[in-house]
Formats: sequence, structure tokens, C-alpha cells
Amino acid sequence: MILARRGETKWNVEEIFRGRTDIELKETGMKQAELLAEYLSHLKLEAVYSSPLKRAIKTAEIIADYHKLGVETAPELIDFNYGEWQGRLHQEVKDKYKELYARWINSPEKIKIPAGESLNDVRERALNVVNNVVARYKGTVALVSHRVVKKVLICALLGLDFSHFWNIKQDAGAVTTFTYQNERFTLTEHNNTSYLKPIHKAPLSDF
Repeated sequence: MILARRGETKWNVEEIFRGRTDIELKETGMKQAELLAEYLSHLKLEAVYSSPLKRAIKTAEIIADYHKLGVETAPELIDFNYGEWQGRLHQEVKDKYKELYARWINSPEKIKIPAGESLNDVRERALNVVNNVVARYKGTVALVSHRVVKKVLICALLGLDFSHFWNIKQDAGAVTTFTYQNERFTLTEHNNTSYLKPIHKAPLSDF
């Protein structure tokens, strides 16, 4: 099972909380998606699933084209609901929600964003997709989603609680791979962006 993060957007660069806002990939993000797809082109993918947001769908379509597949849209893979933080600058949130933001950084497993969701909410919905994929396919499947969703799934598949959320990094256009055997997930590749070197761009911060 391949967990792929979609390419970069303007809001990544500007450090604006994205969440459910349906923004497009920027030029760099498109190039990241193309290089990611090329990296995965040697694999035999049985299916490509994607969050319903445009930035993920476009990334998934580029991957799927190499394998002559369609993209299965999975609403459960949609980005984290940042609630009141969505569309706000990172610094603005740090200033306006000081106490809550400190808890988000220090104890992310214990909070729910106002008018948004918790990491446990993400876990419940995203694992539904994983369980359905495992039941339906025997071969390799790619899930294209977002930073928070990927980090949550990695914790869940490794049996880690969300106190480890910030110990896991997922860059734009990165691939993380698990094998599934004997009802156990094994991490075999983590946050790989080696194929993005032609862009000559350092990864952004974990945002």
C-alpha cells in the first residue's frame, strides 16, 4: 500500500491552513506530481484512490494515467477539518489561539479544533478506506491524500498513539509504503522524496 501526499500549493508556501479549502496545485506541485508518478510507474498498481479535493485528485490522475487506471474518489481521505483555523495564516493562528495552538503542538491527541475535527476523527474515517482496500485487492494500491491524514494513518498502521504525530514528517509529493502480510502492516519506505531532486527545491516545514 502506497500513501502519497499530493503536490505543493500556494498555501503551503504561504503557510495558510488549507483543510477543506479546494485549492489547486501550483506549478511546482504539478511538477512534483509528475515526478512522483514517474517514480511509481514501474509498479503494477491495481487501483488509485484519492481525496476528493482538487490538489489530491490532480496528483492521483497523473499517477493513474501511467497505469491506464481511473481514480477512485474516497471522501474519507479528505484533508483535516481545521474548523476556525482554516484559511488563516499560521502566524495568525499562533497569535489568536495561543493556548489551543500550544496544545496542538504539545498534545495533538487531546484536542479538537473548534468547528473542526480531532485526529481520532481522521483515524476512524481514513482506516475505513484502508480496510476496504485490503479486503478488495491483493496487489499494490495507491492512496493519495494530505499531510495530516497520512501522518494519522502511519501512526495507526504502526500501532502508535497520536502523541507521536509530530515525530512523523510527510513532505509534499512524498511516498510512504507499507506491505501487508499475515494481517500486519510493515513500513518499508518513509517520506521518500528522492525523485523530486530535479526540481532543486528544499522541502517546506512540516505544515
